[in-house]
Amino acid sequence: MTTQEVANRFNELAQTGQFDKIQDELYGEDAESIEPAHSQGLQSVKGLAAIKEKGKRFNEMVDEMHGGYSKDPVVAGNHFSVAMGMDCTMKGQGRINMEEIAVYEVKDGKIVKEQFFF
Repeated sequence: MTTQEVANRFNELAQTGQFDKIQDELYGEDAESIEPAHSQGLQSVKGLAAIKEKGKRFNEMVDEMHGGYSKDPVVAGNHFSVAMGMDCTMKGQGRINMEEIAVYEVKDGKIVKEQFFF
């Protein structure tokens, strides 16, 4: 798949909250996930299994999900970016609105890197 095709499929699945399926279908086994230095509770990891575990840990920190969004991707070369957000109640922190830009790198039809900015 081209970067545009990966971005389109990502968007299609994200609109219905199928983030596990995004990882299963679109990520490479050696993908890397990079969090900002100021990120609380989550660290950068490498490898699809570690990325899935990181997602599981994040979900365990959420007490209640009230809503969320994922905007249409913007593609440039072998990268695409997506504006995302969620309204949730975090355990021990109360209700918060999170907004971020996620940048994805695609190589050989698979996402090989995700990086979050918030």
